[in-house]
Amino acid sequence: MNPMRAAIFQCDGAGSSPHTRLEKLARAIAGQGLDLVVCPELFMSGYHVGEQLHELAEPTDGPFSQQAAQLARTTGTAIVYGYPERDGDSVFNSALAISADGTPLANHRKLAIPPGSEEGWFAPGQGLTLFQLGGMTCGLLICYDAEFPEAVRAACLAGAETVIVPTALSDQWDQVADRVMPARAFENGCWLLYANHAGAENGLVYHGGSCIVSPQGRDAARAGPDEQLITATIDAASVAAARARLPYFRDLQDLTPLLA
Repeated sequence: MNPMRAAIFQCDGAGSSPHTRLEKLARAIAGQGLDLVVCPELFMSGYHVGEQLHELAEPTDGPFSQQAAQLARTTGTAIVYGYPERDGDSVFNSALAISADGTPLANHRKLAIPPGSEEGWFAPGQGLTLFQLGGMTCGLLICYDAEFPEAVRAACLAGAETVIVPTALSDQWDQVADRVMPARAFENGCWLLYANHAGAENGLVYHGGSCIVSPQGRDAARAGPDEQLITATIDAASVAAARARLPYFRDLQDLTPLLA
């Protein structure tokens, strides 16, 4: 298994159409030679946009996903992005993973709907989402999902070596990006890609702080507050080494009965 060159596009897309957002992504990744790029939660529509969440919602194979698939093929880059997914009468806060040849790999519906602006707009999803990319097993969660240690642990126990987390984190919750996500990577010995927005949107100020965290819980790359592309090389070997050094999964089997 060869290492992958992974990136996060921390986009400032306030007031932008879905087409403009995709154009910004295309410019950011052009010529970068990336294997994977991750975009924020609800990248397609914007996060703090009220009724537009339902107005712009589309199915998994909708126009935006077809355009993203074409961009993936053109650049040879797998793309993960957040979008409002319409399925019948329900709308989900979802994230779609598309391979470098434009094939859909996985679609995750956000499991935990937090209190606040998302309530009333989205139905909750169900179950873990895993997919294969570059010889690595990837788990896909969205924002609040990953703030529960149980969710990241469940994905890793199911085989995830890399956990991908599109998010929409405001400047009121900087500790999540700065402290909680590195802890999740460390306690599971996994790569963690946390992709936030930049700038402000309808009064919501984003923290930025997107990060690629190593299985040792250390930053391999971290963004500031502004729009930017951050990159790092991720690999399965460092996951195996971290889990051998700290065998939490093995020892959890002995600990669990003592906590019952």
